[in-house]
Amino acid sequence: GGLLGGFLAARDGLKYWLLPMTFAINLPDVVYVLLSYYQTDNIFWINVAVAIEQLGYGFGFTAYMLYMIYVSESGSHKTAHFAITTGFMALGMMIPGMFSGWLQEQIGYQNFFIWVIISIIPAIWVTRFINISPEFGKKKQA
Repeated sequence: GGLLGGFLAARDGLKYWLLPMTFAINLPDVVYVLLSYYQTDNIFWINVAVAIEQLGYGFGFTAYMLYMIYVSESGSHKTAHFAITTGFMALGMMIPGMFSGWLQEQIGYQNFFIWVIISIIPAIWVTRFINISPEFGKKKQA
């Protein structure tokens, strides 16, 4: 997924692929709801779910990394800015992680992933308003 995301971003730019990448990184949550609903023990479908997770996460994470680079590239302290954005990324995983186990125990796996899908709707909506140069991420012709 990451290789595909990098190739497509280099071809068309981050702005072009931002919304599809946002959907892709959240696609595994839909797969988890389906797995929790059907509770299959068929190894083929479990492997398909894992493949979708890896592809979606890698493709979507490309947008996240490119956006961190985009935010960090202006100014004279690029490395420090990138470190700060990386810290925010880690914080964005740590804080929800502190509560996710408890929440899953309260509402169950299926409802937990449904809740996750509902909670990503505002993030997808806000993504539409991010101002990125259409040329950012495009490979420069030599």
